[in-house]
Amino acid sequence: MASIEWAPVKLPFKRRLETLTVILIVHSFLFGHILGCGLMVLLLILPATSLVAAIYLGWTYVVNYNKPSRGGRIIPWCRRLKMWKYFCEFFPISLIKTADLDPQKNYIICYHPHGIMSLGALGNFCSEATGFSEKFPGITPHILTLAGNMKFPVTRDYMMAFGVCTVEKESIHHIMERMGKGHAAVIVTGGAAESLDAHPGSFKITLKERKGFVKIAMKTGASLVPVFSFGENELYSQVDNPRGSSIRQWQTKMKNLMGFAPPLFYGRGIFQYTYGILPHRRPINTVVGAPITVERNPQPSWEQVCELHKQYVTALCELFDKHKIKYGIEKDVHLEIC
Repeated sequence: MASIEWAPVKLPFKRRLETLTVILIVHSFLFGHILGCGLMVLLLILPATSLVAAIYLGWTYVVNYNKPSRGGRIIPWCRRLKMWKYFCEFFPISLIKTADLDPQKNYIICYHPHGIMSLGALGNFCSEATGFSEKFPGITPHILTLAGNMKFPVTRDYMMAFGVCTVEKESIHHIMERMGKGHAAVIVTGGAAESLDAHPGSFKITLKERKGFVKIAMKTGASLVPVFSFGENELYSQVDNPRGSSIRQWQTKMKNLMGFAPPLFYGRGIFQYTYGILPHRRPINTVVGAPITVERNPQPSWEQVCELHKQYVTALCELFDKHKIKYGIEKDVHLEIC
């Protein structure tokens, strides 16, 4: 017990609100699917609500089953909820603009690194708390997640309200080609594999073999926007799992089986700062780079895809190198593209 760092008893009420909001959002991220299913079972059992629950399920899984892969159902006022302000101020999260985004074009915004939960991506692109619409007027962001996350009742509508859609190829094509101009698909390109490298001080980026987003950009003519979030990997600690270790092999097998990685992480708790599933209060500075213009090519060759991918990797590394010293990273540290 002596090694546990306890939180002070006397804290400003605002800090308590920030912590409460992070508790709600992190727990909805981790356990929202279970809570949503449990709520629907309860509503179906209770006579007073069973009809409403049945209508909702029919509306969700018959009428609107494909909605998460067809642009979703964003509710603007949900992105402006006060909870997002407290959530972003907890760390705090900042959005840094380096170039304009033309609202007459569409974009694929590539977010790096994944971290444990991509909390910087949630704060910046699921809300207006960091001023996305003010900095990029006319652009509507759609953060993308695994299709499996959008299969659960209640949770899918909760997530769609903030602009979340599925990361399926068809979903990205729909956003880029059928929703008009001024839309941005936000992809955490490293995915589950990259979360296993989310250690404090680590700058390993899973990108070397990730070329699908480049091919879609070429087919749709969407500009590619590199984004690096300084501090994303500092929010949690993770059990040591170097590549080739038995732990990493087990995690990789689970990822291949379930579609997501099970990182063995820990952060802080509610009343102490040593262990728990809440993130540490450490700043996240999300730098949005200049867009890479992509010429539409319905049938790109593999060589063309590889060439654009190389151009993107170079732009990402340059973005990191240009801003790293400002955020406390040594000059001789560079991204490790894996």
